[in-house]
Amino acid sequence: MSTKGKIINDPVYGFLRFPEPELLQIIAHPWFQRLRNIKQMGLAPLVYPGAVHTRLHHSLGACHLMERALDELKAKDIAISKDECLAARIAILLHDIGHGPYSHSLEHSLVEGISHETISHLIMQKMNVEYDGMLEKAIDIFDHSYKNKYLHQLVSSQLDVDRMDYLNRDSFYTGVSEGVIGYDRILKMLTVQDNELMVEEKGIHSVEKFIIARRLMYWQVYLHKTVLGAEMLLINILKRAKELARDGAELFATPALKHFLYKQLTEKDFKEDPEHLEKFCQLDDSDIYTSIKVWQTHEDKTLSMLCKMLVLRKLYKVILNSQSLAEILGEKRKLAEKIEGINKENIDYFVFGGSTSNRAYSTADEQILIALKDGSSKDIYEIDNSLVNQTLARPVHKNYICFIQS
Repeated sequence: MSTKGKIINDPVYGFLRFPEPELLQIIAHPWFQRLRNIKQMGLAPLVYPGAVHTRLHHSLGACHLMERALDELKAKDIAISKDECLAARIAILLHDIGHGPYSHSLEHSLVEGISHETISHLIMQKMNVEYDGMLEKAIDIFDHSYKNKYLHQLVSSQLDVDRMDYLNRDSFYTGVSEGVIGYDRILKMLTVQDNELMVEEKGIHSVEKFIIARRLMYWQVYLHKTVLGAEMLLINILKRAKELARDGAELFATPALKHFLYKQLTEKDFKEDPEHLEKFCQLDDSDIYTSIKVWQTHEDKTLSMLCKMLVLRKLYKVILNSQSLAEILGEKRKLAEKIEGINKENIDYFVFGGSTSNRAYSTADEQILIALKDGSSKDIYEIDNSLVNQTLARPVHKNYICFIQS
């Protein structure tokens, strides 16, 4: 392994530097390289064709922003050792390594009751053994158990480099300019007081813009009604496939996918048997999509219809509204029952409702603290005339119905 490091050309930030041989070892690991084949934005490319960037792109970008953040803090005489810098860079590089195929869409579909953060932690522990303890400090930072709290806050908080990169990157690849944030300005305004990550008072408006951009990106991109409908369709395909598998039906699947289709696994199973983690780390988007293409001709009409809908982009029609949609849902069910192949037994796969919500800033989570000029600090929510105080801390709830049309 070369000790000269690498420079990677990134369309969002330009050249990313990776001088540390430890980072290059991790980047070269098959489990990290797997992230090349997991799209960052799941099924959003069905609406925004340019959004084909991957979890690997995002992880490298977040690692770059971590380096920038740490350099700014060190320039303000905050004592951060070389080992801590490396550990923080490793923690953010691996923060998403536990994502399964299609990212958040299938998070609780393939394996129930276990989050991608938990799987990330298990993978990091396994890699730590492989690398003779090299990830020890990085795991402590990831787990929020390291003494310097602000290092964890850079990895995971309401103003972390993870969010800074995905807002910036997703905006770039979708072409949705509302997501553009002044990440440069925010990074330059970062400081540390009492072991807490804070933003200098003159950076308030950049943070407000960051929070506004997050809300706009959620409703315009992440929770766009067609993206929401496509993700619900994918979830229903996996749900139907697992139902058939439980009933003993023969389903085409790659060995890794078959492992999860025909087993009901929990977090406890993952922790007790390393085979499940090994199989999980072989899964990516291609396992799912290849199977869906084949399932278009499966003898089960429900599975076949759902798969054809996704492959041919004949997606659910979606109504998204803050009002109750119960009456419309009943009407759509009656209409759907007249479509060939749909009956009362499988109607819930083709017409259903639910609710979704978005809170751009949560006053209950880890706060974004503003370091005031008089030496005190305040949650951005408490700052006089703050936009967050007036609007952005309120959650927005919307009801939706997804339905098939003939």
